[in-house]
Amino acid sequence: MSVWNWSGFFNYLTNAYILEGVFTTVWLTCVSLLCGLVLGFVIALMRRSKLRVMRAIAWFYIWLFRGTPLLVQLIVIYTALPQLGIRFSVIEAALIGLALNEAAYLAEIIRAGIEAVPEGQSRAARALGMTERQIMRYIIMPQAFKVIIPPLGNSVNGLLKTTSVTSVISMEELLRRTQVLIQEKFMVLELFAVAALYYLILTTLWDFVQRRIERRFGQSTAAVGLTEKR
Repeated sequence: MSVWNWSGFFNYLTNAYILEGVFTTVWLTCVSLLCGLVLGFVIALMRRSKLRVMRAIAWFYIWLFRGTPLLVQLIVIYTALPQLGIRFSVIEAALIGLALNEAAYLAEIIRAGIEAVPEGQSRAARALGMTERQIMRYIIMPQAFKVIIPPLGNSVNGLLKTTSVTSVISMEELLRRTQVLIQEKFMVLELFAVAALYYLILTTLWDFVQRRIERRFGQSTAAVGLTEKR
């Protein structure tokens, strides 16, 4: 007797409950990434601040969130903080945990991109009377962005899969909903295969988008280079 149920596998590929979990995984990734980018940019600027206190705070934040597992961070946010009177819903805890963790990694990516821009360009811009904000917006970030794109794309790919960790606090994303159905239907192999397939689809789609973005900016850079040579 076969332990694999093909009809069950194909049935759950289009199951509404599973598809809602896929949608949750996608929006959870997008919102966490957006919040992580904003916070990561602030942390990156703090790391480059002239104030030692700001640099120390940024270093401690990165050290803390990169040095501890996301699983532990989520448990602390969702189950430990309520003991101090700070309570979050499952969705809030998941978003906060993912965003805080992602920001620590994105901060280093952004900082590396900023520092890849030659300092001479900033000095030249100051000599022309540009403010620090203008230099960051028009000189540094457009060039830094080209350096940031590849590792940022890899972070998005990783975040899509990392959202599965939020199932530990009962966030109803793809993995959590898969586990719920397994408890009800006892189709372990089929349902985990469905979940794995959807994760593969999501990461493959993002890989396609990432390649298009990298190619777009690569062409842009090449075009600028040809213009300068002329």
